[in-house]
Amino acid sequence: MTDLRAFLRNTWRGLTSMRTALILLFLLAVASFPGALLPQRSLNAAKTEEYIQQHGWWGRTLDQLGFFEAFASPWFAAIYVLLFISLIGCLIPRTVEYARQMVAKPVLTPRNLARMPHHHQVETALPVDEVLSAARKRLRGWRIRVDEQQGTISAERGYLRETGNLVFHFALLGLLVAFGAGKMFGYEGQVILLANGSTFCNSAVLNYDSFRAGLRVDGTNLSPFCLRVNEFKATYQHNGQPIDFQSKMDYQIGDDLSGDRWQQADVAVNHPLRIVGDRVYLQGHGYAPTFEVTFPGGEQRSSTIQWRPGDQSTFLSEGTTKFPDPPGITDEHQRRERQLAITGLFAPTAQYNGAILTSVFPDLLKPAVAVDVYRGDLGQDSGRSQSIFEIDQVMVKSGKLNKVARKNLELGQDLTLDDGTKIKFAGVEQFVSLQVSHDPAQVYVLLFSVLMIGGIFFSLTIKRRRWWMRATPAGEGAAAGRTVVDVGGLARTDQAGYGEEFSRLTSDLVTELNKRGA
Repeated sequence: MTDLRAFLRNTWRGLTSMRTALILLFLLAVASFPGALLPQRSLNAAKTEEYIQQHGWWGRTLDQLGFFEAFASPWFAAIYVLLFISLIGCLIPRTVEYARQMVAKPVLTPRNLARMPHHHQVETALPVDEVLSAARKRLRGWRIRVDEQQGTISAERGYLRETGNLVFHFALLGLLVAFGAGKMFGYEGQVILLANGSTFCNSAVLNYDSFRAGLRVDGTNLSPFCLRVNEFKATYQHNGQPIDFQSKMDYQIGDDLSGDRWQQADVAVNHPLRIVGDRVYLQGHGYAPTFEVTFPGGEQRSSTIQWRPGDQSTFLSEGTTKFPDPPGITDEHQRRERQLAITGLFAPTAQYNGAILTSVFPDLLKPAVAVDVYRGDLGQDSGRSQSIFEIDQVMVKSGKLNKVARKNLELGQDLTLDDGTKIKFAGVEQFVSLQVSHDPAQVYVLLFSVLMIGGIFFSLTIKRRRWWMRATPAGEGAAAGRTVVDVGGLARTDQAGYGEEFSRLTSDLVTELNKRGA
């Protein structure tokens, strides 16, 4: 039992040492690298799976080790918890000891002040009590200890240095707590809206295209607001480099979101819209081509769906627009055989290399599409999930979905299928990708961050220093009736500069003594 107690005691001492806390803090920073350098499944599951497939056994090994869910992995949580415990174990004893030092008197004056790094001696005709009085006057603002019987004064200054250290470490602890609370009670959601008056209401999780909730969020009590995206404008340099992205929006807040009372807002990159505790970020944008389909019976269908930008420099995009409900067909089997999908590339500023379409500029100057038209069963009733940007390749390989046409189309052009169906490239809309972030601890994160900066500022700029004085009556002879004043100083830190302060302090004391003795 004694050995077990000794083991636990030594383990606790090692865990709560400042060296261990620094090592754990370094390990936490290193453990964050995978979350910054590798795709994370919680942010983009499709990109993560693509990365794993591209890197074979290495990707699968990283996945098993939790590198694609770094901040939710057991090893990251272990480092986080150990750092938390270590900081608490370090700070509580340190705070108690600091509180004792604050109420304690300065140390006694050493016997031999001549051995101090800073020393000065002077004689004066004033008695010892007058010398002590003059020293007290000069040492205002210092913590002093006066021994009138011994004729000594001990003074200390710079205790805010340790206060800064404690504030920094307690703020770091608070920052960790606030960060964890934000992850537990916060949420993030992404939604894509066409910039033509499309609306979104933060009333249900189902309204989002993707949603990531904290551990204590069930999605039933979201902040009530609605957005309406009216316009998106992108500005580019002549070489295609973006200058500015800005979206004009309207928003409503409160419990009554059905009225006409909208407020205007401009949302740009790094300038989110802040409403009811949430932040709405403009994350990206792209284009959504509009296709009109005229069926043989004269019925028309129109659809505008966003296509995914593949090249961020030219916004050459890929995607699929699906028409799963052909008109005039009641038989379920025939309906599946007549479904349409238009898939291919979209170029905002088209250029052709032979028959191959590409884009040379990201702005909407000369829009065109290169499309493949598929007809048949789209597989939407198969039970398998489908991407809105692609067709189901299983249906293509099985022969249930067949390519029936291929053509390049510019704005207003059309093509006609073998059954008389006409497909027209009718227009283009812009879309914006928005992220809604709710973090109830963000104010506390800011507060603790400011406290950390302030604490480390005090810690680095304030010097701990001590100052002593001994006033001794001179012996017999020529010096009888005079007082010998010995002054010594010691800096408690390695920072330079105390020599100048000591000289100035001593010079002021000598001036005061001469003034009183005049």
